[in-house]
Amino acid sequence: MDALHTLPLLAPSPGMRCLDGVRVLDFTTSVAGPYGTLLLADLGAEVIKIEKRHGGDDTRSWGPPFLDGESLWFLSMNRNKMSMTLDLTREEGRRIAHDLVRQADVVVLNTTQRIQQKLGLDYATLKLIQPKLIHVSVTGFGLQGERADLPCYDLIAEGYSGVMHLTGEADRPPQKVGTPAADLLAGQDIAMATLAALFEQQRTGTGKQIDVSMVATSARFMAPRIVPYLGSGDSPIRSGGTDSVIAIYQVFETADFPITLGLGNDAIWHRFWEAVGNPGYGKQACFATNAKRRESRAEIVQAIAGLLAGKPRDHWLALFGQHRIPAGPINTIDQLVTDASLLDEGMFFAGQGSAGRVPQVGLGIHFDGESAVYRSPPPALGQDTERILAERLSISATCIAGLVDAEIV
Repeated sequence: MDALHTLPLLAPSPGMRCLDGVRVLDFTTSVAGPYGTLLLADLGAEVIKIEKRHGGDDTRSWGPPFLDGESLWFLSMNRNKMSMTLDLTREEGRRIAHDLVRQADVVVLNTTQRIQQKLGLDYATLKLIQPKLIHVSVTGFGLQGERADLPCYDLIAEGYSGVMHLTGEADRPPQKVGTPAADLLAGQDIAMATLAALFEQQRTGTGKQIDVSMVATSARFMAPRIVPYLGSGDSPIRSGGTDSVIAIYQVFETADFPITLGLGNDAIWHRFWEAVGNPGYGKQACFATNAKRRESRAEIVQAIAGLLAGKPRDHWLALFGQHRIPAGPINTIDQLVTDASLLDEGMFFAGQGSAGRVPQVGLGIHFDGESAVYRSPPPALGQDTERILAERLSISATCIAGLVDAEIV
């Protein structure tokens, strides 16, 4: 199936206006930084993506798969942005960057303190240029400390933070999450922290230095597993998701396809057994609380597994839906993108790029019932360079041509 051409084609719209007037300079590459600025762009901020002259953002080369010569990884997190190329290793390039900073509210970087200082993009330097600036850094380990200069990717952060240790089956090696979780979580922290700083900027007129560490963000993500260990001394182990604090919270096989099932409180527990026609089983005193059910988890799991194996997935999901029991399928990606409810909400759509349709995943957050965020497709490398130089910095066409000839832009 040609999934791309089944998506609804959206025309550009004004999108969200929550951050209308906020100007963001995005010096980041790969995933964490661009995802953070994508969220800001979706909320209405103007984002100028500053890229290397040759190659641009690293994700532009990540593939296959490619679509019309563009990396689909790049296309997944760079809509609603302008692209400008700039050689920051050259003095003239840094001077242009500083001129843009004077007009910016937010700068986002994913380089270490040492590299920021080398390029003249560190907070101390830029604060002198724009005192109200919100300066956001996202790195593997933060800007300070003994690991501050070490490189990091999502895989590395998932390992450091314990995420990988608790992901996968007990008798199999550790696994990373099936999406770049550490990157995306750090990107959300970029957006969240920037919004908080913008709020303070409105009140006080002051700027802020924000330091996002992928490892620290991922460690916070593990709080529901860390705090129980610290309070009990019981170190959690990898179990394929069957060791939840909730007694019954795991995958079960049916007669055809597996389902997820979460019996998260006493009321749901009793509704489940009523739904399957055996309310007496659920009313036994030995299963009266979650703590007691955890003591008997193996027995209960065996009983539920034997029951669910008798009929197909769709039968159980329809029944559990009627009784408001948390359950669902384990979708493949091709099944996910054809989910009727998510399509109705505008979660998956296509925009029209210069070379054809571009698939996109929506923001998924509604404001006053609306969730349309699409203003422009992901930009071609450097497509807005000359316009930004002319409109923002009032540089003449002759001077722009000279910058191009000198390979500054």
